[in-house]
Amino acid sequence: MMNLFSSFDPMTTPMNMSLNWISTFLGMLLLPFTYWLHPNRLSIMHYIPMNMLDKEMKILMSNKEASLLFITLFLLIFYNNFLGLFPYIFTSSSHLTFSLSLALPLWLSFNLYGWINNMVHMFSHLVPQNTPPMLMPFMVLIETSSNLIRTITLSVRLTANMIAGHLLLILLSSTSTKLNLLLTPMLILPQILLLALESAVTIIQSYVFTVLSVLYSNEVN
Repeated sequence: MMNLFSSFDPMTTPMNMSLNWISTFLGMLLLPFTYWLHPNRLSIMHYIPMNMLDKEMKILMSNKEASLLFITLFLLIFYNNFLGLFPYIFTSSSHLTFSLSLALPLWLSFNLYGWINNMVHMFSHLVPQNTPPMLMPFMVLIETSSNLIRTITLSVRLTANMIAGHLLLILLSSTSTKLNLLLTPMLILPQILLLALESAVTIIQSYVFTVLSVLYSNEVN
């Protein structure tokens, strides 16, 4: 690590090869072989929260069969966020390349499906109910702008939250080398609390990204 931001650089490997992106699939390698045997304790522990998430997704969704897609999206983001908490592992979700590659195809597919199959329904979303006639042109511009920036808000929200917490961890750990040995234990407690906060952020950001994607998909049906 040559500088503060090198932990978010996908090109820090030898020979200028972006091998850091292998961390995106590292979670599959860490799963024990017994995970694929059904039933077992690990699969049951995994099934219970996913079943709760599936029920919540089906409440929000008009198309109940598509819940598996969004649960898979949740797991992909969560595993990559969680793996980034380990030292010397590249956090792929802190890079816009990762978050944009998830948000942009979702946004494009939702809008293409909506404008091709439900054009009248999509036009009705541009003007909310009970809007005064004088404000209708402005509401169309505002709703169009909010629809266009959804890809940016989805991706930047995930990236910014992951970068912010990891930078705080790096800043605290870098100051420990310059502190007195008597003051070093006082730095451990804030780091533990911040690590616990980052663990919660990994789940929250995965959940927010998935739920917003579900809500956007409902607007095209």
